[in-house]
Amino acid sequence: MTLTSHVPSGPLDTAWDRHKSELKLVNPANKRKYTVIVVGTGLAGASAAASLGELGYNVVNLCIHDSPRRAHSVAAQGGINAAKNYQNDGDSIQRLFYDTIKGGDFRAREANVYRLAQLSVSIIDQCVAQGVPFAREYGGMLSNRSFGGAQVSRTFYARGQTGQQLLLGAYGSLMRQVDAGTIRLLPQREMLDLVVVDGRARGIVCRNLVTGALERYAGDAVVLCTGGYSTVYFLSTNAVNSNATAVWRCYKRGALFANPCFTQIHPTCIPVQGEEQSKLTLMSESLRNDGRVWVPKSSDDRRAPKDIPESDRDYFLERIYPAFGNLVPRDVASRAAKMVCDEGRGVGTTRLAVYLDFADAIQRLGEDVIRERYGNLFQMYEEITAEDPYHAPMRIYPAPHYSMGGLWVDYNLMSTIPGLHVLGEANFSDHGANRLGASALMQGLADGYFVIPYTIGHYLGSGGFGAVSTDHQAFRDAEHAVEENVRRLLAIRGKRTIREFHWQLGRLLWDRVGMARKADGLRDAIDKIRALREEFWQDVRVPGHGQEFNKSLEMAGRVADYFELGELMCRDALEREESCGCHLRDEHRTPEGDPKRDDENYAFVAAWEYAGNDTAPRLHKEPLTFSNIQLATRSYK
Repeated sequence: MTLTSHVPSGPLDTAWDRHKSELKLVNPANKRKYTVIVVGTGLAGASAAASLGELGYNVVNLCIHDSPRRAHSVAAQGGINAAKNYQNDGDSIQRLFYDTIKGGDFRAREANVYRLAQLSVSIIDQCVAQGVPFAREYGGMLSNRSFGGAQVSRTFYARGQTGQQLLLGAYGSLMRQVDAGTIRLLPQREMLDLVVVDGRARGIVCRNLVTGALERYAGDAVVLCTGGYSTVYFLSTNAVNSNATAVWRCYKRGALFANPCFTQIHPTCIPVQGEEQSKLTLMSESLRNDGRVWVPKSSDDRRAPKDIPESDRDYFLERIYPAFGNLVPRDVASRAAKMVCDEGRGVGTTRLAVYLDFADAIQRLGEDVIRERYGNLFQMYEEITAEDPYHAPMRIYPAPHYSMGGLWVDYNLMSTIPGLHVLGEANFSDHGANRLGASALMQGLADGYFVIPYTIGHYLGSGGFGAVSTDHQAFRDAEHAVEENVRRLLAIRGKRTIREFHWQLGRLLWDRVGMARKADGLRDAIDKIRALREEFWQDVRVPGHGQEFNKSLEMAGRVADYFELGELMCRDALEREESCGCHLRDEHRTPEGDPKRDDENYAFVAAWEYAGNDTAPRLHKEPLTFSNIQLATRSYK
């Protein structure tokens, strides 16, 4: 298989405009003849469905929740990047592009990232027009704050609930088209298989989560917007309902999976409190604008934070990275926090936490200013920990958060299965080996509002396929495969719970393919995952029946997919004999302990092809070339 990215030739700054002018179009009167299935209603899914409905396509939009407003995009707190340069501090499209490429440690496709930076400015205009209540300066101009990996203030925000406000804007546009009749919204459905007819994605099979019934939907193209897979770790900042099943089933139908080991560990999360937790809570990166990260200088210091004088504190991010201080990228901050905790200087009862302290900011700006900026985040922290962050430092520790890996897509956001387009966190394309803060919302909305409306028109306008109904044999075969999987899970009747298996898998992945990886540990993890997966299929207990509301059955199917995905993550990490971004191989470090890239041998996208349950996947490589920047060792010191 040859990976063709379809990146336009010529200068980057005009590539997207030239590409748009060369794409095929669908006549407005013909758009209603095409049906597009959009799976997911987060920022990428809602914006894509709304935009395609507005254009006149018939859209079938599936939502795993009871309402699109519950999509996990609401959990994004800190903001969304855009190169508006409202602060007149030197920002530009080129600078945002470079910061994003550098932040991803030069492991992203250059053309896609440049397009993202270009479209960022239009996203803000779109959202303001929708009524998104971005924070404003006294004079009425939109306000900005800083995020990690940048030396300019380019992040637009709505207090600490930016994702929720952006989703409400997209939701309003979505429901307008539902009311207009161009979108058929189907809540509480989970996609369980992709239907491929004559080599093209032509529909899906899903499960009605209320009745348990399997349903078939046919279309001319499928747009997958189902988010990332950090829940494979069991404990993550993602909603428990977030999962990898849709992307994994597409992988098993022929879509290549790119860079699965590139998973982001977020440095500012509320630490684990016990083994009974089902998820972790994110504390926005925006807090590092005013909060200072520190630990005691001595591993023997057990004093309360208020009793530790400045002379006995180590503000380690400011010490190690003076140019960026507390606003280094997430992978850098996470490794530094792990390092000081490994030295025995962690705080709290578990010793796996560091302080995020706002005392200086409150003294300098006043409590009212801090409350205005971060009030809902402080309230959330206090409700969870019973500690007041206005008077005592927060305790934070890294946790799984985002997946840069995902299904491989070309410049048109189409996977290796023609007709299957993949948007947002479900694809791999924009963030390389590490995503900068406030860039996920930017990518999801860029893909949905400004890219897919053009590129899906090109695919549909190219023609070459006829009508397909849900009576087609491919639909019957796909539904039968789903039925067999459901029956197999229900028939096991073992003794162990689904949660036990997921917790055990998550701990294994966190230890072996988390913040640091080693070859022997990865090989051991692969063997243990295979053994655990075999035990799962022999001893898991899934109560209830298939034809009913059955949360256990939902989770069992997802955990079964996690075993296979976890093995692929380990295999990908083992194959990549370098360190880059989030992927830190202990064998490949600089003398200072930083990641050591190998651009000569590993400047490529690793795209894995499914070859069968008992056969090793095949690795394909998309070389990464850079015409607009020079490869350099990433430094934030």
